[in-house]
Amino acid sequence: MQQQPQGSDPRRANRIVRFKPVDPQLGQQQAVAEDPLPEYMNVLGMIFSMCGLMIRMKWCSWLALVCSCISFANTRSSDDAKQIVSSFMLSVSAVVMSYLQNPAPIIPPWVSLFQT
Repeated sequence: MQQQPQGSDPRRANRIVRFKPVDPQLGQQQAVAEDPLPEYMNVLGMIFSMCGLMIRMKWCSWLALVCSCISFANTRSSDDAKQIVSSFMLSVSAVVMSYLQNPAPIIPPWVSLFQT
């Protein structure tokens, strides 16, 4: 290892990069654009809720509730709360309406395989 003379500067002048502060508004918009999971789960929750309400599929209603919970858990505090609450209430109403129309429990498809 070669030792530096005491009077020389070991830093390389051509490698110095000046600090540029980041605008908090732009940084927040970029962070929201980087994480699309809450939006995807919100859309999936609404699709599953509509399938649960219109086609009367209970498993779609439960998937809608799970998707809306995931969307709620992954949202940022700056996002619109009305959309999240409406999606959550739509999925809860899909579960309630599917069980009001048919109170029987969900029968998994693999049960018929074991009944012979």
